[in-house]
Formats: sequence, C-alpha cells, structure tokens
Amino acid sequence: MKSKSTTTQTSLFKASKERWNAHKYQKKAKSFLLNNACAALFLDPGLGKTSITLDAVRELKKSGYPVRVLIVAPVRICHLVWPAEMEKWLNFDGLTYEILHGAKKDQALEREADIYIINPEGLDWLIKPEKWKDPRGRTNVHIDVKRFKEMGFNILLIDELTKFKHHGTNKFKILKEVLHTFDRRWGLTGSPVANGLLDLFGQMYIIDMGRALGKYITHYRAKYFVPHPSGFGFVLAEGKEEEIYEAISPSVLSMRADDHIDMPQLVSNIIPVELSDTAKKIYSALEDMLVADLGIGKVSASSAGVRSNKCRQISGGAIYDDPQLVTFDKIIAKKKERDYYIIDNSKIEALEGLIDELQGSPILVAYEYQHEYERLKKAFPEAVFFPNSTDMKLAKAVENKWNNGEIPVLFGQVEAVARGLNLQKAGNHVAFYTVPWNYETYDQLIRRVWRQGNKNKRVFVHHLVADVGIDHVVMAAISRKEHGHDSFFEELSKLGKKAR
Repeated sequence: MKSKSTTTQTSLFKASKERWNAHKYQKKAKSFLLNNACAALFLDPGLGKTSITLDAVRELKKSGYPVRVLIVAPVRICHLVWPAEMEKWLNFDGLTYEILHGAKKDQALEREADIYIINPEGLDWLIKPEKWKDPRGRTNVHIDVKRFKEMGFNILLIDELTKFKHHGTNKFKILKEVLHTFDRRWGLTGSPVANGLLDLFGQMYIIDMGRALGKYITHYRAKYFVPHPSGFGFVLAEGKEEEIYEAISPSVLSMRADDHIDMPQLVSNIIPVELSDTAKKIYSALEDMLVADLGIGKVSASSAGVRSNKCRQISGGAIYDDPQLVTFDKIIAKKKERDYYIIDNSKIEALEGLIDELQGSPILVAYEYQHEYERLKKAFPEAVFFPNSTDMKLAKAVENKWNNGEIPVLFGQVEAVARGLNLQKAGNHVAFYTVPWNYETYDQLIRRVWRQGNKNKRVFVHHLVADVGIDHVVMAAISRKEHGHDSFFEELSKLGKKAR
C-alpha cells in the first residue's frame, strides 16, 4: 500500500500506465549502482538519472534487500521530479515515498515508506546536530549517531551532488558525521566540475569518505593544486588532471547526452547591446575603482565579487543604491525606484527586438537580480514569470502550460529555474538577460530546454552582451569553464571504457 503522501501528490501528476523501458546506457548505469556500494553517476541532464536510480532501488527491494532510502535533493526536485517519476511509470508502483518538507514532515517521518525525500536544509531538522563555535569562529557539530541509526536509513542518495561540493558548509558537516551509517552511498549530478576540479573533493567525500581524494581538503589541494598567481584561490598543477581522473574512476560512471541519444544542435547567439553614455560613464568609474584596488592589493576576493556584481548590474541597466554612487546622484537620482537606480534600457530594448523576431515561438529568459525582475515585469506585462516560491502546484502548472505551448515568453530567476524542470516539449529558445558567472547554473538552465524529448533540430541560446568589459569577461569565463567541463567528461569516459 502506498504511503499517504504518495496519494496526496498524485493530484500534481497525470497517472500513466506506461512501462519504463531502459535504454542500453541506462541499464549500464543501473548495473553500476547495483555493483558499487559507493557510486556516482555523472550524467548529462535528460539521460534519466532519476528513473535509473529508482529502478536500482526497485531491483534491490525485489531481491529482498530491506530498502530504506534517504534522498537529499533541492526542494523543487523533492516535490516535482522524484514523485513525478514514481507516479509516471508502472515499474515503480511497488515503491512508496514520503516527502520530509513542510508543516507535516514530522508525521511523514513516522509513516513507513521505502523512500524519504528531503532538501539539504532539512538535514538540520532530521539529524538534530549540536553546534558550537571553536576559537577560530568555525562551526563544529556533534551528532547523536545512535539516534540517527535507529531511523534505519541504509541507502543515501544525493541528487545534485554539487550541493555538497563545499566541505565547510553546515550541511556537509552534518552529513559527514553519519555517512558511515549507510550501506550504500550514491550521488547524481550532470555538472560535477562546472567551476573547476577543486569542486570534486566534497562530492567524492560524500560518496567514498576520502578513499579517492583523501580525507582532508588541505591534503587534496597540496597534492593536486598550486596557489593562483593572483593570490585568490588555487589552480590545477601541471600534469595532475589525469591523476584525479584515475583516482575517482572506480566510483564514477560518466556519460554525455550526445553519445547516447539524438540531441538537437545547440546554437549560441551573441546579441551585442550598446549602452547609453550615462551607463558607460558610471560603469567606467566603478570598473576603474575595482581595477585600481586590485592593483594595490586593497580589495579582498569577496569585495572584488561585490564590485564586479555592481558592474554586471549596470550592464543590465540598473544598480542597487550605494554610497559610492553619490558622485552620480545628479545624473540618475530622478530615476530611482525604491532601493535601486534605473540607468539604461538598452538590454530591455534588445530583448524586445529578439522576442518580436521570434514571432511567438516560445522563449525562456533568465534574469539574475530582483531589480531586473521588476523592470522586466513592467516591460513585458503579458509574459509569465516562473514562481520563486516553494508553491509546487503553481510551479507544475507553469511547467505544463509551457510544454503545451501556451506560454510564448517565460521569465525565470536563473538559480530558481536551473534545476528540476522539464521544458523541452514546446520551445527551442533560451536567452540570458544576465549571463551568470557559475557555469554549472548556466549549463543546467540551458538543459531545461536542450534535453531528450525536444523535437526541434536546433536549440538556440541567446546572450545579451553589453559593450562593457564585465559582460565579455563573464562570457570568456563561461567559455573556459565549458572547455574544462567537456574535457573532464571526455577523459573520465576514456578511463571508464578502459576499466570496463
């Protein structure tokens, strides 16, 4: 009998009598999970990581293994992706689940199920760590491991493993203390090294507790990296990339979508945007401050990020209020909206031109800042804006309308829509009003549309790039990260073929 939460969730998902028939590559991935207690699937979005994993759990249960799975995933994926797959396919009718989120999570935990789904922030509630600060201000945690073991979880599954790439976060520290209580630890992600190989340490530790890359981030850095010439961060030491791939390959199966399914051609389109003289004047002044401070070592990495964010905001036509803007008060004071100044509408006009050109062909447009949302909402009153809330019923309704071709223009905050959505059935256009620094977010957002099931021959990715330095710097950074990401998959796939 299905758990109560399964019953309540079915209203969001259309029942299907179809049977999930695994492709050859999906059978290989399932076997990899079943044959490896510690395993990570680094699979492109659209290759079916969710169904592959559910089928592995189903087979374990069928063999008599007493499955009690703890899935840790972003909140939208908790509510939309895992329930949808279990409700969609006949294969998974025998699996029951509970979602440990919201006001009734205590009752959900008490009910018997095969699978319990929780978001990373919910681990604090589930595991109940005692926390304290050491003399250096770092948070330490103590876990009642006996209490946690009594819950009976024996399989840990991290969906979006990159959420645990930072070893210093509270969620990592909490989970680290109970990793040994699981018989199996599996991880799923499509962008494991979007921002560099340093990101692998935390992810691999969750899987193998340090077997591949060591138990300490300091040892990992010392072995494979050297300090960056700028003094900010680390870069890979010469000749160490292959060593990392060799170290992790026994626990990792890597697959690219292009190698296994027919995908539309991905076409990148740069739309140049010329800013106004006022915008360029303000931008130049702030950029000069940043460059000057960097040159004399006056600025930290974090404050450099703040300054660069201001430059990026200006490229989009607005900027949040700040004492540094006092010089320009006479120029822009009349265009102040609450906590931000409106400087330029050139990008909005360029986006209007693109949308007109598409003549109703659906487009997903990503923005980053709240002031962009407010300005875009005024400029495109007929457009639909994806909800940033945790209202999963509303999110599913928007997703369905898009896939039914009922939404010509869909806006979404880039981080909010980069995961857990299937938007491949209607449109083949994606646009970035502001291109994000984070390649993982950039790549994942594109793959909401560019994925298995999109019947178009091409998917177009439009980038609104202003004629100021920061937009070109971000595009160059995205390009470099893309190259590193692709080579990572290629090298790991080669090693996998050798070993298997």
